[in-house]
Amino acid sequence: MKKVYLDYAAATPVRREVLMAMRTYEEEFGNPSSVHSMGMVARELIEDARRGMREVLHADTNDLVVFTSGGTESINLALLGVARANRNRGRHIITSRVEHKAVLACCAQLEKEGFEVDYVEVDAQGRVCVSDVQKLIRKDTILVSIQYVNNETGMIQPIDEISRMLKLRSQVKLQIKSQTKSHTILFHTDACQAGLLDLDVGRLGVDLLTLNSSKVYGPHGMGLLYVRFGVLIRPVIFGGGQEWGLRSGTENVVGIRGFVCTLELLQKEKNKELRRLHDLRQKFVSELQKKISDVFVVSDLEMSVPTLLSVGFRGVEADTLVRALSAQGIYISAGSACSAQEIQVSYVLRAMKLSEKVARGVVRLSFGRGTTWKDLKRVVRVVEQGVSDLRRVGLLS
Repeated sequence: MKKVYLDYAAATPVRREVLMAMRTYEEEFGNPSSVHSMGMVARELIEDARRGMREVLHADTNDLVVFTSGGTESINLALLGVARANRNRGRHIITSRVEHKAVLACCAQLEKEGFEVDYVEVDAQGRVCVSDVQKLIRKDTILVSIQYVNNETGMIQPIDEISRMLKLRSQVKLQIKSQTKSHTILFHTDACQAGLLDLDVGRLGVDLLTLNSSKVYGPHGMGLLYVRFGVLIRPVIFGGGQEWGLRSGTENVVGIRGFVCTLELLQKEKNKELRRLHDLRQKFVSELQKKISDVFVVSDLEMSVPTLLSVGFRGVEADTLVRALSAQGIYISAGSACSAQEIQVSYVLRAMKLSEKVARGVVRLSFGRGTTWKDLKRVVRVVEQGVSDLRRVGLLS
C-alpha cells in the first residue's frame, strides 16, 4: 500500500539537494564564536548564508536576518521583543482572530504585562479587511501583526495593502500632549506558509517577517526573523549574545546553510510549482464534488495558496475521517481538535462564522512537491468510501 502524504503544511521532507548541500559542511563543526580558524570558518559560512537570505528577501544590507529554532521562536522574538522595546511609545497591538497560535499566545502574554490587544475579525472566507485594521488604530498603537497565509485555509491576506495603509497613517501628524509627533506603527507578518509567494520585504512593506525552514523542505528546527534596520527590539533568549544579542545560543551552521539553500531553490521554482499545484487542487476539488454529496469547500480557491485545501463533509466527524484515512496510508489533518471530552471546532473556522455542524467535519489537506494526480485520484476513492461508511454508521447510531 503506497503512502500518500497530504500534510505538507504541518511539516515537509528535507529536499535531497538540500541534504547533499548540508553534507558538504559536516566537517565544519567549529563554534562560530570561537576565535580560532575553525570558528572563523564557521562564522564566515553563517555570514555568507545571511547574505544569501538577504538576497532571497531583497533586504537591505543593514537589515537584520536573525536565525532561530523555528517559526514559533521567531514570532515570540518579533512580538515580545518589539512590544517590550517600544512600550514607552504605546501599549496597543493589533492582530487578527485567525493568526497562528504562537501569535495569539504571545498576545495573551503581552496582555498580562499591561498591553492592550485588539483582534480584527475576518469575513466568511477568512480574509482580513484593511479598513477594519485601520479602524482599530489608536494613538498608542505600536505594532500590527497579520499573517501572510493562514495555516488552515490557505487564505492570502492583503499584506501589501495593510502596509501601505500603515505608512500613510505614519505620515499623519498627531497631536500628543501638545507636541506634534509622527505616528509610526511597526508591521509584522508570519510568512511561514508563504514560501511559494513573493518574499520581497520591500514590496510587502513589512518591518518584520517570520519564516520556518520545516515548511519549505529545509532542515527542521530552523527559522528566521527579518528585522528592518532601525526597528527597536529586545531579546527573549539570553546567554552568549549571538545574533547581535537578539538570539543567544550557538548557531546551527549546517542548518542555516540548508535553510538558505532550500529557500533559494523554492523561489526559483515557485511560479511553475504554483501553476502545477493550482491545477491539481482544482481537479481534486472537482472530483470530490462529483463523487461525494454535501461537500463544503472552506478555502477560497481564488484567494488562497494552492498548497492548502480546507474542506468539510457534512455528517462526518473530522478526526474520525483523519484516522480512517491514516489506516489506508493517507495522511491529512483535522480542522478541529479532539479533547478527552468533545470535538473542539477550530478557532479559525469559528472566526469565519462557519456553523459548528459543518465545521466539525472540516479537514485540511496540504499539497507539496511530492503530490501527483495519480495519488489524488486514489485519495478521492478512499475519501468517497470513508465518508460513505461514516455517514452510514451515523445514520444507524
